[in-house]
Amino acid sequence: MNLNSLDLNLLTALDALLREANVSRAAMRMGLSQPAASHALQRLRDIFGDPLLVRTGARMELTPRAQALRAPLAQALDQVRGLFLPEDFDAARSERQFRLMMPDLAVELLMPPLMEKVTRLAPNVRIDVVPWRGPAIFHAEFARTIDLVISIGNAFKGFHRQLLYTDSDALAVRRGHPMAAKLKRREAFLAARHVGVIIRGNAEDLIDTWLHSKGIERHISLVVSGYLEALHVAARTDLVAFVPRRLIAALSKQLGLVAVTPPFDPGIDEQFMFYPTRAQMDPGSIWLRRLMLETGRELEQAKRKLP
Repeated sequence: MNLNSLDLNLLTALDALLREANVSRAAMRMGLSQPAASHALQRLRDIFGDPLLVRTGARMELTPRAQALRAPLAQALDQVRGLFLPEDFDAARSERQFRLMMPDLAVELLMPPLMEKVTRLAPNVRIDVVPWRGPAIFHAEFARTIDLVISIGNAFKGFHRQLLYTDSDALAVRRGHPMAAKLKRREAFLAARHVGVIIRGNAEDLIDTWLHSKGIERHISLVVSGYLEALHVAARTDLVAFVPRRLIAALSKQLGLVAVTPPFDPGIDEQFMFYPTRAQMDPGSIWLRRLMLETGRELEQAKRKLP
């Protein structure tokens, strides 16, 4: 590829197309007409030699090549934008306090490696993490009080989003579980007793939302409000937890858990970083977002080691 002939606007178009996976919504994000966005998509297809977006039924989906581009492209564009900002955030001397909101699984997976970086680069910076409170919290007042939100989901008004990492779901059971070897089969899965996770702001476990769409009903014996709670219960009982695979891997040794591939595949989970529009050009926020993106990229690179 000849970089001298590459239009930077095409990269921003690619970013919008990858974020939205929809030409019309990408056009709205960029302030372009739909024909202009379609033309940009065709140029990008020619450059990458890949369709990037393909139609599956009534919707468009990203190709594997496009999915692989999302995180590094977002990080690259963030770095380019940073070139035009004044270097007025001195991390080593800053005593700034950042406020983040995320569910318990994000705290477990992201905060230890993130804080290793923060304490090394900015020893006087403080980070306050508040629990996930559901999508209804995304309003103008909330945007003035939060720096970053980690969550799955679509874009929220007044917030930008960037992909951090992807995950898949698996069944967590204690070592020695009598049905562990059988849970890959539909009959055993349906016969097992499960612990469900209903995070604040959701009407039901997101796994059950997906299962119900397929006409599948599992036997829920217990409902808790967090993934860590579900894993602790699974570690000490014969209940089965259907949770993100990365979380099982992170706690398998500590809790004595094993991961079992389920008979049903809900697909890829995407964990995003959301930040308010007011923070888009803030040097301190950009610094923190870069560290968070780096942490997410490290998780992606370690993905092949998951059980």
